[in-house]
Amino acid sequence: MINNKKVVVVLPAYNAAKTLEITYNEIDFNIVDDVILVDDMSNDDTVEVGKKLGIKHIVVHEQNKGYGGNQKSCYNKALQIGADIVIMLHPDYQYTPKLIPAMANLLGNELYHVVLGSRILGTGALKGGMPLIKYIANRGLTFIENILLNAKLSEYHTGYRAFSREVLETINYNANSDNFVFDNQMLAQTWYAGYEIAEITCPTKYFDDASSISIKNSTIYAIGVLRTACQYRLQKWGLLKNKIFNHK
Repeated sequence: MINNKKVVVVLPAYNAAKTLEITYNEIDFNIVDDVILVDDMSNDDTVEVGKKLGIKHIVVHEQNKGYGGNQKSCYNKALQIGADIVIMLHPDYQYTPKLIPAMANLLGNELYHVVLGSRILGTGALKGGMPLIKYIANRGLTFIENILLNAKLSEYHTGYRAFSREVLETINYNANSDNFVFDNQMLAQTWYAGYEIAEITCPTKYFDDASSISIKNSTIYAIGVLRTACQYRLQKWGLLKNKIFNHK
């Protein structure tokens, strides 16, 4: 705990058997109270590895719900078990668990309600192996989003993020897409609800066992990102009403 706030790490997993253990073993349990593993109908031994590691809260989807659907289960379960601070960590070891204390402390001391681990802050993205085309797409989409959302984030596309209970109980994340654009919708909802978002520098790691989305899904994601940003701006202007921006 931090300042009597319960810290829960959620692991949205799909075929993470090879990297789950190394990810889990780097979690600082001096700070983290609970871990939730949500398996999105993996084809490997992800669930068995989780049980072997002693993860107490394991949710298994009987059908694949997608990346966004997986996160909905993560956050719903975290709120159910009384989390005050929820940190989403990908179990593919692409993001280092060693940043959990820093992220949790920013929330635990009530400096911010949302913290992102940014791969773009600093100069490590390309050095860490981020493909050039992904880097260019990241920068381009982020530039457009910052204009439409009137914000100044270094990137919207990191999968490493932490939320306070207050935010998760306010924004209507269950109304979001079950696909990859879920991440982007959550940040747009956060801005719309009036919360500030902090960023910390996160090392970039790309390797064979790290998850990656296909070109088709990347294209669908990019279109969804632009649509979400436009929906946000139109909603702010009073020209559109979208249920994702309704508070719970």
